[in-house]
Amino acid sequence: GGFRRIMAEGYNCNRLSINYLPAVTAVGHTAVYTGTVPAFSGIISNSMYFDGKWDTPVRDLNVQPVGTRRSEGKASPHRLMCTTMTDELRLATNFRSKVVSISTKDRASVLPGGHCANAAYWMDSESMDFITSSYYMQDLPQWLKAFNKQKLGEKYLKEFGRKKDKQGGWEADFWPLLYGDDTYVQSAGKHTDYYDQRTGTILKYLPWGNTLVADMVIAAIAGEQLGRNPAGVPDFLAVSFSCTDMIGHKVGPNAPWIEDTYLRLDQDIKRILDTLDREVGRGEYIVFLSADHAGSHNVKFRQEHGIPAGTWPYYRIKRELNDSLRAHFGIAVDLVHGLEDHRVFFNDAAISSLPASEGRNEAFKQQLIDYCIGLLLKKENVAYAFEPAKIPAYIPEPVRTMCINGYCPGRSGEIQVVLQQGITEDYDDGNKKDYNGIPLGTNHAVWSPYDTHIPFIVMGKGVRHAWDNRSYTINDIAPTICALLSIQQPSACVGNVIEVEK
Repeated sequence: GGFRRIMAEGYNCNRLSINYLPAVTAVGHTAVYTGTVPAFSGIISNSMYFDGKWDTPVRDLNVQPVGTRRSEGKASPHRLMCTTMTDELRLATNFRSKVVSISTKDRASVLPGGHCANAAYWMDSESMDFITSSYYMQDLPQWLKAFNKQKLGEKYLKEFGRKKDKQGGWEADFWPLLYGDDTYVQSAGKHTDYYDQRTGTILKYLPWGNTLVADMVIAAIAGEQLGRNPAGVPDFLAVSFSCTDMIGHKVGPNAPWIEDTYLRLDQDIKRILDTLDREVGRGEYIVFLSADHAGSHNVKFRQEHGIPAGTWPYYRIKRELNDSLRAHFGIAVDLVHGLEDHRVFFNDAAISSLPASEGRNEAFKQQLIDYCIGLLLKKENVAYAFEPAKIPAYIPEPVRTMCINGYCPGRSGEIQVVLQQGITEDYDDGNKKDYNGIPLGTNHAVWSPYDTHIPFIVMGKGVRHAWDNRSYTINDIAPTICALLSIQQPSACVGNVIEVEK
């Protein structure tokens, strides 16, 4: 009734891939809904560098939180530079269609909802209520207030063995599996060194975070009367189950608990499809399923099986670059501000504060870039390092095109690093429990298929059942859905329509 039903009834694209760097959450959600690449969307990472500070791509200090007093409610699509297919549906129907977007993460709700969404809701980490911002509305609708009053998040935590510790937080531990241990044949077993034991401190790190999203989706279908638009036009419900990502970072794809997460998600998807069958009518709606990125196997797991693997220690590399720059140029300040997603961002404020003969001299900035590239090319596990606006001719495909697609001038930093295949970023640098300096769980963001091969399945009204092994990109999703809806493609769409219709 869940995944199997979607595959059995839908059009299955088995070879659909991400065609840009980096393969991370905010960029993936944007690409799915815009049909374009970061070069045109402006959403280049989960954390972006603006006015000398790091920020998320959706944080907006000019809006107010709604449903909470916490800053988690300050979000909008103000940094998205193009339209989404949800925007185009609103435009095509003269804003009579409703667009509602739901997730635990703000970016996974705001970016799919686009600029014109009627509502985008995400979860407050502390209260576990669904909230929004004044970009969309001044007050939560009554149906959502009633939903939040149920405190289902706390109910799930208590029901499945979580209780509050002396500090008022929730105790962390792995949850009991849905089925017998011996049935998790796709997993490496419970007792290994691959998994971070610190899961379950908040609902986002538990499969019941997905269950709460499904509860919210079902409440929204009824509360907003989605699929029953009096104007006779389609409505759009965008849903992102983000707990798979949060849990995946902790345990990687080989843990029985990630297998269990998907088994439980299967039940939640079935509940949603059953609700749509009942409320909208079987065969009277379209559903598509995809992902914003994938993820690698745990580093130690790969090494134990003879597969090349290593780590990219984020903070250690950053520290080494700054130490070398200070020594080489005789400067007392750190000039590298970050290495987000294997890109080097310089501290523009620090550079500008240097004497005019250095800080305001473009030749000096170029010296910094050239020197850093030289240092990076000597680092273990680095395949290439270069200025993204000056990609060397020797960079091979598909990496060359992926770097071009991922580069947005003014937002993407001064240096692009491409790691050797099999290298996983350790963004905690071993500060968490690890195995001889090797991080637990996993990460993503690189060009290799294990991070960029994602599913795309569409089923429902007008869609035929088939299995398609031809190659497509993430940018082909939006134009395909737009074709099914007979609406314009998003304003920066570079994808092509996949022929899924009957």
